[in-house]
Amino acid sequence: MPDRDVLTGLPGLGSAAQWLDGSSETGFVQAMLVSLQRLPAVNLAYGMAGGDRVLVEIARRLRDFVADELGPHAMIARAGGGAFLVASHAALSRERWQWLAEALGRAIARPLVVDGERLSLAPRMALLRGQSGETGAQLLDRLDQVSGDLQRRRGRRVLWADGSHPARGRSAASLEGDLLGALHRDEITVLFQPQFNVATGALAGAEALARWEHPAFGRISAETLFAVADRGDHVAQLSRHIGRHALAMAAAWPQGAAALKLSLNVTAEDFAVGDFAATLRAEIAESGFPAEHLMIEITEQTLIADFEACAAALRELEGIGVKVALDDFGTGFSNFRALKALPLDALKLDRSLVCDIEHDPRDRAIVSAMVAMSRALGLRVIAEGVETAGQLAILQGEGCDLFQGFLRSGPISAEEFGVLAAASI
Repeated sequence: MPDRDVLTGLPGLGSAAQWLDGSSETGFVQAMLVSLQRLPAVNLAYGMAGGDRVLVEIARRLRDFVADELGPHAMIARAGGGAFLVASHAALSRERWQWLAEALGRAIARPLVVDGERLSLAPRMALLRGQSGETGAQLLDRLDQVSGDLQRRRGRRVLWADGSHPARGRSAASLEGDLLGALHRDEITVLFQPQFNVATGALAGAEALARWEHPAFGRISAETLFAVADRGDHVAQLSRHIGRHALAMAAAWPQGAAALKLSLNVTAEDFAVGDFAATLRAEIAESGFPAEHLMIEITEQTLIADFEACAAALRELEGIGVKVALDDFGTGFSNFRALKALPLDALKLDRSLVCDIEHDPRDRAIVSAMVAMSRALGLRVIAEGVETAGQLAILQGEGCDLFQGFLRSGPISAEEFGVLAAASI
């Protein structure tokens, strides 16, 4: 029976080795070993419970990144301690595999909070491409050797198993210039992730997402796009670009679909670069989209830098009808301060809570408790990552309000969403 890590819910090393064995028999495989070498220091400073919370959050970030970039058939496993394995059959170039590793490293290194203190864990990445006839155990052994070599090389973050230096060409660092050009040329595409009413199935609105059609690498998802933007300190510029375009597109939705809601993700950088509330009010007015039909989604990571300033901006926006949702609720660092102090309208359940509710009674109990708490606080509940009819049936039984996910639709273009909206009238 496949092993599973109790803390993170990811497959264990035995399952990873079996997956790699099967991959070596069927064809191409490439892998990376992600190591959090500062985890022992976290355990010493905050105790094992603090270290466990860090691991749960890092596992969530890994799941989200891999789901967006490599799809559902990639392997993610906990390899023990602060090490995680990512592997894929996708025949990506060596250059692109390294670029994905760098972008994943940036996503993992985003600040997190333990016991009220902000910290960042920059991972080290061992990379390889499988060789013909190589077993899973041999692949893991090669990765482990490279990871050990990285510990002895100060300043190195990425190393290939053949001992070569990082691949030359367009790494995440060199993509920064490409990104700025893409923003100026309006090459960043806004897609819409439809949201549906759990009880009736009716279209309720959409979350705006970003994609970048890169001339060399093809489609780049939002997670990687923001990782590249973060490296060059362009997150606020990218976020505003997405927000302006999404508002303009939503203002053109069919008139009979005027009740549909638009959700925009807001970052910590948005709050940090001046008067966020005034800027968003101006953009709403310019677009013509009704403020009362807009919901902004924030995470607790957004609130780290200055909680009180963020709360004041959200209360100002509440005054013109803008709704606020707390995103990624139920992940490793959820606490109750935001529920008490912010003018929230909804909670979004992270996909990691939804994926196993059909099979894991504990996950279902957690979702049930979160919905009950939300009801007591007068908040709506939005579930993301819904992929099966069974998951939806459970969410309906628990009283969840809205859902999004591949069961009904993945992210679609503005034109496709317009057609969907027209059909819902």
